[in-house]
Amino acid sequence: MLSPREVVTLQLGHYAGSVGAHWWGLQEASFCFDPVDKESGEGIRHDVLFRTGKTLQGQETYTPRLIVMDLKGSLSSLKQEGCLYQDPKANTPVAWKGNLMTHQEEPSPKNPFLQGLDRAESDKPSNRDFVLRTPPGGKDRTSSLERQGEASKAPKVEHTMHVWSDFLRTHLHPRSILTIHQYDHDGESNRLEAFGQGEKLLQDPTYLEELEDRLHFFVEECDYLQGFQVLCDLHNGFSGVGAKVTELLRDEYTGKGILTWGLTPMLSTLNPQLGLYRLMNTVLGLVHLSGHSSLFCPLSLNGSLGLRPQPPIALPYVQYDASLDYHTSALLATALDTCTAPYRLQSSTLSMVHLAEALNFSGRKVATAAAAVPFPAAPSQSLPDALCAHQSAMPWSPLSSCGEQGDSRCFAQSVVLRGIPKERLVSKPPPGCEPKSILHMCETGEEVLARYLYTTCPTTLSTVHLLQGPCQLRPPYPQYFSPLLDKRGFLSGTSTRASATVESVPVVTALQASALVHRTLGTLHKELHQLDVRRWASFFSAGVELDDFQEALEDLRTLSHCYRESGVEEESEDEAD
Repeated sequence: MLSPREVVTLQLGHYAGSVGAHWWGLQEASFCFDPVDKESGEGIRHDVLFRTGKTLQGQETYTPRLIVMDLKGSLSSLKQEGCLYQDPKANTPVAWKGNLMTHQEEPSPKNPFLQGLDRAESDKPSNRDFVLRTPPGGKDRTSSLERQGEASKAPKVEHTMHVWSDFLRTHLHPRSILTIHQYDHDGESNRLEAFGQGEKLLQDPTYLEELEDRLHFFVEECDYLQGFQVLCDLHNGFSGVGAKVTELLRDEYTGKGILTWGLTPMLSTLNPQLGLYRLMNTVLGLVHLSGHSSLFCPLSLNGSLGLRPQPPIALPYVQYDASLDYHTSALLATALDTCTAPYRLQSSTLSMVHLAEALNFSGRKVATAAAAVPFPAAPSQSLPDALCAHQSAMPWSPLSSCGEQGDSRCFAQSVVLRGIPKERLVSKPPPGCEPKSILHMCETGEEVLARYLYTTCPTTLSTVHLLQGPCQLRPPYPQYFSPLLDKRGFLSGTSTRASATVESVPVVTALQASALVHRTLGTLHKELHQLDVRRWASFFSAGVELDDFQEALEDLRTLSHCYRESGVEEESEDEAD
């Protein structure tokens, strides 16, 4: 088996924390400690993103190699130092003999889900090999009846999920969380609203040294660091934090991959000033993050990211509430878990640098994402039959606020399909019978998928990866699926599922270098170019110079030109201005 190629993850901002909380839960749900399955070379190698450690009591732990930056008031009942390692200073005797007055803030109460996790942990044997909230073993040992009982409480769950720590089921290392006390998560004032505020934070030696110390801690224990994953809020001041963080990573860790995901929750148009702030943060973040990263991909369920956002993306078999970060972040985490699989596979030699290089040629460092959650297939349907039902294009939905692919060219793409059983990957006809299609003549599942992609988009350079294991879903993952799905996420054809939960789903994702980016970046440039941004002096007083902003706008236009399609007429420069 290949040695692990470790990755350090950074989550910057509250919505990034929400996506991350679901993502770590999805990975923990698929943990496998069965030596036979491990040696098979199939599936995800979790040592890429997770690390082993020991508590002060000598108990082994398995936690994400993760740094989280968020604001004061965002952790709710979660302790900054976590709960795995007791603080040796917590109960130290005080030598002072005089009167003492203790001021202690009441901890936030845990929601019913977290209380249930704590009860489950207290009931488990104390001699476990690892401290995890998912039972060790090849498969989840929670009974189907227990999961149905948890699913029956789902309508109440949404109202208790206020911050990302409310649905975090994965234990974190004490050095993972870095709280920014200078700004508040709640309230109308003292907010981290502007790009310049975020940049200034990492010019403060206190936060910069804290970040560097945590980076060194996680990096120095790696045998072969392949790079960094950065999940960053794009719509607020954390875009400025992300710009400085990715610049630091690029300068300090030359040659390592940096994959950055710019995350945006559902947008509101009620406050015009906040809308303009959000657009300027997005543009500045997009330019700087893509410039410092190997590859940058915006992720959002908004139809667009302009001043007048389009309605949220509709998914055929998911009935999500677009106003809930708890719902939207779960969908993005599901796509993220699948499309990052190529550099986390046990049997693959592909690194995140190789994945980025397959998409970022000719200066195209901004990728788009698409996903089908679930991939539409019947329980007994073969992969060739399922794909033949969608002869014009793969039935995925756009997740980068760039619109549908349509007739726009896709230059290159990395496609990952998971959750189709091995016996259904091919469907060769019996001897003497004509095959239904060219897909039914293929020898392997990879050949089926590659042939389909070549047929539907022959000018696109496609790489494909297949995972047999589906995306495993465990509470508190939302149960927002169509009743047409069975418990394994396949289309049953009739609405037969009542209170039973969907336990797993097949998923297909794509990371694409697409000509859609040309139109999207051009639209953002045009919207800001037509405004007199000097009227919003408060934004620039936070630290961004007007000349620097204008330069970023020109960089945005230059970046958009990398995605022009040859032979397609462009509007003149005068019209664009």
